[in-house]
Amino acid sequence: MNQINLICLGVKDMQASLAFYRDGLDFETSVKENSPNIVFFNNRGTKLELFTLEELQKDINADNPPQAAPGFPGFTLAYNAKTAQEVDYVIDKAARAGATIVKQPQRVDWGGYSGYFTDPDGYYWEVAFSEHWKFDEHNMLIIE
Repeated sequence: MNQINLICLGVKDMQASLAFYRDGLDFETSVKENSPNIVFFNNRGTKLELFTLEELQKDINADNPPQAAPGFPGFTLAYNAKTAQEVDYVIDKAARAGATIVKQPQRVDWGGYSGYFTDPDGYYWEVAFSEHWKFDEHNMLIIE
């Protein structure tokens, strides 16, 4: 089981989240409507899914749905850039789309350049670059 096909984010406001990802960050989807029940975005290697939080909770356990934890969810999503300028560009694009910038891009102790933002539901995204990173023919980060 060494693969991840979908990353599903439970969202409180589908219209706002769809606008953020599709219209603000240019994530690719075939969805044209503004308030569907579920959305899949095409990414290299995985798909990002938006599913209403209430429906996701019911899908996990309809009789005793899990409660969403407040604050930091204990994981981050990441965009790995090929240049420091691309980090700045993506952080700026996210801000224009309505993201909250929680850490401005800066040199970090592991030798790279990184910043963080949160989406409309508070999910944390890191946007990072390292001059030592390599990417394969599918634009996936190679970690050795």
